Amino acid sequence: MRLVLASQSPRRAAVLSALGLEFVVANPEVDEARRPDEEPHAYVERVARDKAVAVASSGDVVVAADTVVVHGGRIMGKPGHPEEARAMLRRLQAAKHDVVTGLAVAGYDSGPILHSAVDVTEVSFLPMTEDEIVGYVATGEPMDKAGAYALQGVGGLYIEWVKGSPFTVIGLPVHLLPRMLGRLGHPIEAFRRFD
Repeated sequence: MRLVLASQSPRRAAVLSALGLEFVVANPEVDEARRPDEEPHAYVERVARDKAVAVASSGDVVVAADTVVVHGGRIMGKPGHPEEARAMLRRLQAAKHDVVTGLAVAGYDSGPILHSAVDVTEVSFLPMTEDEIVGYVATGEPMDKAGAYALQGVGGLYIEWVKGSPFTVIGLPVHLLPRMLGRLGHPIEAFRRFD
């Protein structure tokens, strides 16, 4: 039985590695576009489920996730270019926002067996000067992150507090994994790496 991470995110892979899990990475090719009027919770859960199903096959247990930042009722995904990243950071600074992550696990028994959940963490951003915003975007770190920042990187300098799981902000709410894998009949310890 293999554990498969259906994500190209190096941050999600780093989280699973830090947990001591042995896994392989697969690239799920799914349409991640938001549907008209799709609420954030429904959106991230649907995309996580689609990713898990896209790579599910016999002998594998798949973990997939999707994350967005929600500020003032507006969904903020990954910035498309540096100016969009700077605009996102200007909106987030000196304010609170939610990070919403959908998590899905899939097994396979003559077809995918799927479980999913959504977790939300509230984040408070410190005020940033324009020079700090420009300098942070120039690091390149914001460019592949929902909301244009990384809690676990340089962006952590601008986070005042987090209410909820920091792993939800990073993009993989690991506290949900043991029970979800258990529902598939595979305890998380079954995927532990023994060095």
